[in-house]
Amino acid sequence: MKIALMDSGIGLLAAAAAVRRLRPDADLVLSSDPDGMPWGPRTPGDVTAHALAVARAAAAHRPDALIVACNTASVHALPALRAELEPDLPVVGTVPAIKPAAAGGGPVAIWATPATTGSPYQRGLIRDFAAGVAVTEVPCPGLADAVQHADPEAVDRAVAAAAALTPPDVRAVVLGCTHYELVADAIRTAVHRPGSPPPVLYGSADAVAAQALRRLGALPQPAATPGTGLAVLLSGRAAALPPAALGYAEGRSLAGRAAPVS
Repeated sequence: MKIALMDSGIGLLAAAAAVRRLRPDADLVLSSDPDGMPWGPRTPGDVTAHALAVARAAAAHRPDALIVACNTASVHALPALRAELEPDLPVVGTVPAIKPAAAGGGPVAIWATPATTGSPYQRGLIRDFAAGVAVTEVPCPGLADAVQHADPEAVDRAVAAAAALTPPDVRAVVLGCTHYELVADAIRTAVHRPGSPPPVLYGSADAVAAQALRRLGALPQPAATPGTGLAVLLSGRAAALPPAALGYAEGRSLAGRAAPVS
């Protein structure tokens, strides 16, 4: 079984690691777009064009499923990706985990990029899945970029700024950008107020990995024999994992499993 993941940058590492936990035997194709990132400031049409290029590069390696491990691409490009690739290649998008976060009754904070915060898309999810729950939308300028470059000082500054905007009584924090899951521990520490239980963080990596397996009719097999296939594509070029990826446990867990692109 081969599963491809796409993103503008290294935010796909969290979902890739989740796939590996569920199916260690799966071969992976990681396709990102360092030449074109960030995607957030681009127009919807431009995002779609870049996402299609990244997806086509991944599809050339004949995966069994494609995970769109990017909130921006899922918002703007998912219909185009599905129109081009399905039914031959199942395409699984990423949705912020607002529904499970709100199920606990709140209050809930949603950390997202400035472009996503307050967007009709995010407001629609809040309306559909968090009606009656106190929700605070928290913009996180610079956080995704700091994570992408594995810059710990910049990450700390961006996390601290977002934590200052987060109400002290929140019980759940939705990580509305896949990059944020790579620094979940720093976020958890920043939003934990002394004397209160730490808020629960809700990412999308585990859910999207599980959904990809369901689309394939495959069951999780955590004890399966580890596979060795890992193809890395950077704006369509075969490459190794970028150095910044090795700044995170998720990237390091994949680094020793690389195999020639096929």
